[in-house]
Amino acid sequence: MSPQFRQAFKEGVADAAGFVMGALAGWGLGVLLGLDFFATPNAWGWREIGGLVLIALGCGLGKTVARRAIAKH
Repeated sequence: MSPQFRQAFKEGVADAAGFVMGALAGWGLGVLLGLDFFATPNAWGWREIGGLVLIALGCGLGKTVARRAIAKH
């Protein structure tokens, strides 16, 4: 494998792992705060929207943290 491929592969895996772990952390925080996005499938209230916002923020933050961890190495 070439060094460019290896670096791109590490960045891709870090992005994916950070994205998923951040989403799960955001969802868990939402559940703890009572803002569960998946609680009621048919109703969209402020609690579900707040839960979705936390999931989205977790995705972005997780990806950023994972990318910075890879950049340090």
